[in-house]
Amino acid sequence: MSEDQLRIKVNIGGRAYPLTIPRAEEEQVRKAVALIQSTVSRFEERYAVGDKQDALAMCALQMANQVASLQQTASPEGEEDERLKQIQGQLDAVLGTKRSAL
Repeated sequence: MSEDQLRIKVNIGGRAYPLTIPRAEEEQVRKAVALIQSTVSRFEERYAVGDKQDALAMCALQMANQVASLQQTASPEGEEDERLKQIQGQLDAVLGTKRSAL
């Protein structure tokens, strides 16, 4: 294990999972685990879920749905670059026209 790697144990759904992660990601991983735990607890409380596996599956479905929704609203790769090039071309055309008139 390199110096920039960290071994941690996280608890999800009542089970411990050993992980080796980059040190820089520890806080993010721990926040993700806390989010999973709170979402699972919320499913268990609201819907009287008796099986932890069912609560974890619903948690996974909810989070996957959120990711899919974010991916749909994000611009396709390169779309921003293309739009910026169009704007730059328009600016160049306007500035070029004005420079000629001066």
